[in-house]
Amino acid sequence: MGIKFRLTVMNFLQFAVWGSYLVCIGNFLGRVGLGDYIAWFYVAQGVVSIFMPAVIGALADKLVEPQRLLGISHLTAAAFMLLAAWFGYEATMQTAAGLPTAIGPIFAAYCLSVAFYMPTIALSNTVAFSILKRKGFDTVKDFPPIRVFGTVGFIAAMWFVNFVGFGGAGIRTEELASGEKLVQLMPMAAQFTYMQLVVCGALGVLLGVYSFTLPHCPLDRSASTERKTLAQRLGLDAFVLFKQRKMALFFVFSMLLGVSLQITNGYATPYINSFAATSKSWFAENPTLLVSVSQVSEALCILLIPFFLKRFGIKRVMLMAMFAWVLRFGFFGIGSTETTVGVALLFLSCIVYGVAFDFFNVSGALFVEQEASKPMQASAQGLFMLMTNGIGASVGTWIAGKIVNRYCAWEGGYLLAREGVEGGWTATWLIFAGYALVVAVVFAAVFRYRHDPVRMGEVRH
Repeated sequence: MGIKFRLTVMNFLQFAVWGSYLVCIGNFLGRVGLGDYIAWFYVAQGVVSIFMPAVIGALADKLVEPQRLLGISHLTAAAFMLLAAWFGYEATMQTAAGLPTAIGPIFAAYCLSVAFYMPTIALSNTVAFSILKRKGFDTVKDFPPIRVFGTVGFIAAMWFVNFVGFGGAGIRTEELASGEKLVQLMPMAAQFTYMQLVVCGALGVLLGVYSFTLPHCPLDRSASTERKTLAQRLGLDAFVLFKQRKMALFFVFSMLLGVSLQITNGYATPYINSFAATSKSWFAENPTLLVSVSQVSEALCILLIPFFLKRFGIKRVMLMAMFAWVLRFGFFGIGSTETTVGVALLFLSCIVYGVAFDFFNVSGALFVEQEASKPMQASAQGLFMLMTNGIGASVGTWIAGKIVNRYCAWEGGYLLAREGVEGGWTATWLIFAGYALVVAVVFAAVFRYRHDPVRMGEVRH
C-alpha cells in the first residue's frame, strides 16, 4: 500500500472525527435541555486552541515521535468523547423522564476531548511532512492532494450523521390536546442525538490505532537547541510586532473577524432545523447536509485564491472575505426552508462561506509571511492563529450565545423565536451581519497596503 494513500486515509479520518459533531452538537444539546450552553462548547474549543497545540507540539519535537503522539492524542480524545457520549445518553434518559439535566459531566468530558483533539490538526501535518520528506516526495507538490481528503472526510462524516439513525436515541416532544407535553424516545438521525459523539469517539479510536502503524518520524536530537520555546509557539514573542502600526491593525482586525468564525458552526443547524417545527421541509429535517455545502465551497474556493491574490492584492482579498461574512449572515437572516427562494438564499449563504473562510485565512497568512521578519515569521503566524481562532472565535461565540438566547428559546426540541421578543432569528442573523459590515468598512478605511502584482505573481499555493 502506497505511503501517499496511507497519509490520505490519515487525513480523511483526522477531519471526519471533527465533522461528526462540530456543526450539529447544538441540535443534541437543545433537545436535552442544554441549549442555552451551546456557545460554551465552542468557547472551550477556542480556549484550548490557544495553548494545547503548543504544548503537544513541544512534546512532538523533543520527547515522543510525532506519529506515536498522534495516536496517543487521538485515543485520549476518543476516550473522553465516548465518556461525553455516555453522559449524553444519561441526559437523554433524564430528559425523557422529565428530570433536569446537569451540564457539568458532559461539558467536562467534552472539554478534555477537544483539548487533546485540537493539537492533532497541526500534528497530523507534521507527521505527513516528515514521512513525505523521508520518502523523497516534494511536500509542496504532493501534500495538497492528500490534505484535500481531510475536507472530504469532514463532509463524509457530516453526511453520515445526517442520514444514519439510531433507535431510541432521540427525543421528540409533542403537545397533546390537553395542553400537556409528551416526551418520547424515538429513532432519530445521529445529528440530533448523543450518537454523534459515539461516531466521533469510534472514528478517534480507529485513527488512534491507525497512527501507530504509520512509518516512524524520528526526533531530530541534533537540532533540539534550535527548537521554538513555548512562548514562540504561542506567538507571544511576536507581540513586539504591535509596535508597527500596520501589523497592529492587522492583528486587531484578525481578532475582530475571528469573532465570526464559529457562529454558524454553533447555530446554523439549529436555525435551519427550527423550520421543521412548523413545516415538513426536507431541508429543515436535514440541516447538517445543507450546511455541508459550506465545506464543499471551502474546498473549491481555495483553488481561486492564487488568481484573486495576483489580480486584486492582499487587502482587497481580505475585504472580499469580510464582506462575504456579511452575506453569510445576511442570507441566513432572510432565508428559510419554506420557499424556493428561501432555500436558494440558504444555499447562497453556504456558498459564500468558502470565500469568507478561505480568503482571509490564506491572504492573512501570506501578509504575515511577507511583512514579518524571517526570524519572527513562525511566531507571527502563531499570533495570527491566536488572534483569530483563539481569542476572536472564543469571544465571538460567547457573545453570539448571548444574542441568540436573547431572541430565541428552545421549545419542543427546536430553537424558536422567543415569545414576547421582537425579531427572533432574523434579528439575530442581521445583528451578526451588521457587525461584520462595520468591521469591513472600518478595515477598508484605516488599513493601508499597496498591491504589488509582480510580488503576487510569485505566490504559489
